[in-house]
Amino acid sequence: MSPTAQPPKQVTRDFHDNSLLHSLFGPADQHLRQIERQLGVKLASRGNQVLAAGDPELVSQALATLDSLYGRLQRGLDVGQADVEAAMRFETEREVNGPAPVIITRKRHVQARTPMQADYMRAMQNFELVFGLGPAGTGKTYLAVAQAVSMMMQGEIDRIVLSRPAVEAGERLGFLPGDLKDKVDPYLRPLYDALYDMLPGDQVVKKLASGEIEVAPLAFMRGRTLSNAFVILDEAQNTTPMQMKMFLTRLGEHSRMVITGDLSQIDLPGGTMSGLKEALHVLHGVEDIGRIEFTDRDVVRHHLVARIVRAYDLHDRGGRK
Repeated sequence: MSPTAQPPKQVTRDFHDNSLLHSLFGPADQHLRQIERQLGVKLASRGNQVLAAGDPELVSQALATLDSLYGRLQRGLDVGQADVEAAMRFETEREVNGPAPVIITRKRHVQARTPMQADYMRAMQNFELVFGLGPAGTGKTYLAVAQAVSMMMQGEIDRIVLSRPAVEAGERLGFLPGDLKDKVDPYLRPLYDALYDMLPGDQVVKKLASGEIEVAPLAFMRGRTLSNAFVILDEAQNTTPMQMKMFLTRLGEHSRMVITGDLSQIDLPGGTMSGLKEALHVLHGVEDIGRIEFTDRDVVRHHLVARIVRAYDLHDRGGRK
């Protein structure tokens, strides 16, 4: 053993609610095996106890992961493979910032699953304008919609406005079949999906009909001032500089604005500057603007998604050499 190595540590942790143990440990203790493989510790279940052995720091991380998952189950939430992965990552990486923030909506209690998600949630609480940047699967849009619904439930804002640039159709939607709603819905579907995750379906329909929630292409934002609103622009990397400036200047009194995008996924015609890229440069150093940058380590979808994102990043960097 090297002079700096710490002796192995053995700790027993009790989990008193037997009804939650199967979900906590996983079928045939799969969740325990997953934590063992990731952290390099030994875990054994004995009744309502878990015995953890190994490097003291890693043992602490393993038990903190189990404590986090147990708390999730106590709140009535499910625990699956992705939740175990996210909890491990959070406990491994997080700085001491207190408990992870939680966004409460009608249907869900949404908790940060990585330290960067926690920073993003705090930024949306503290800043009137927030940029959420990074790859797919990091929760940029999902968490923004959750924060918007939570603030509406608490009476802090009167309406929610969700928008995306319909870049695939060049925002020239006339050639598509159907009425206006039929034409734009395919581009806005991810925003609807997030809404239905946060609110009962009948409330979503009612609020859409009343205008309390509006889902519209970016072109529809021109000439408006959005006050007492939570405004989200998704896929902002596909805005032009003129569109981005137009959108940013829609911010009205008592409103919040969140702009999400992935600069590695720009679909604009060749030679067209991304409005998101320009805005980040122009607004660099401006006070009271939050900027959160996610990486592949923050991907909370299937574990392969993070590896896919990482592989493409390496490929892109290699291609630029």
